[in-house]
Amino acid sequence: MSRIAIIAGSGALPAALAAAVADPVVAAMDGFLPDGLTPDLVFRLERLAPLLAELAACDVERVIFAGAVRRPSLDPALFDPRTAAMVPRILAAMQSGDDGLLRAVVAVFEEAGFTVIGVSDIAPHLVPPEGVLAGAVTEQDRRDTERAVQIVGALGGVDVGQGTVVAEGQCLAVETLPGTDAMLDWVAATRQGTGGVFFKAPKPEQDRRIDLPTLGVATIRRAAAAGLSCVAWEANGVILLDREALVAEAAEKGITLWARAS
Repeated sequence: MSRIAIIAGSGALPAALAAAVADPVVAAMDGFLPDGLTPDLVFRLERLAPLLAELAACDVERVIFAGAVRRPSLDPALFDPRTAAMVPRILAAMQSGDDGLLRAVVAVFEEAGFTVIGVSDIAPHLVPPEGVLAGAVTEQDRRDTERAVQIVGALGGVDVGQGTVVAEGQCLAVETLPGTDAMLDWVAATRQGTGGVFFKAPKPEQDRRIDLPTLGVATIRRAAAAGLSCVAWEANGVILLDREALVAEAAEKGITLWARAS
């Protein structure tokens, strides 16, 4: 029987997916090992071709990418001849933003005969549909979220970020390379007043099999520390890790959780 490979980075998502798959092969990038999960294989980008061959030898047919990975430094001495032939393509993709790089990596796997799948294909419970999971959405929340949707759409159009904070129509911060945690910590340290929405969504033309935004309990804690009243996201477009604990944390902190229809 064919197997699914989880190409893992750091964080809790790879373990959550491994729990939903029978007999997965977990291949983690060196330096970005997943939380709570022991990889079957550890690889470097300079040895991508041997990894593809090893996955095929393990009867892998489908592949899913999960977890956080920063752009690694490449060591020319480690390239094997087959991976070296991919270097110009990979380096060109690295200049085009995160989405461009991920698309190039997906294309390499597909050309090697693997089918790339997304989180919703094997763990749909992690990607909630439209609905309010905690609290109640106010009219101000709706107005701020509408403004946030416009901002995130503009950011995503130039492959910059997937999140923003808006309060009373004013953009307090946008997500850039340092990520969501850094953005929320900055809002907590610099803002005056309370209320507002943190909104997260995939980029407009994003391949939704890869790099979907993720929310976890720590996100709710940081949103509360920033004085926000609502965490909203695009329904069917954001991964919720440890949903039960996340909802409980939001209820305790008085934060509304809203999966908004796109």
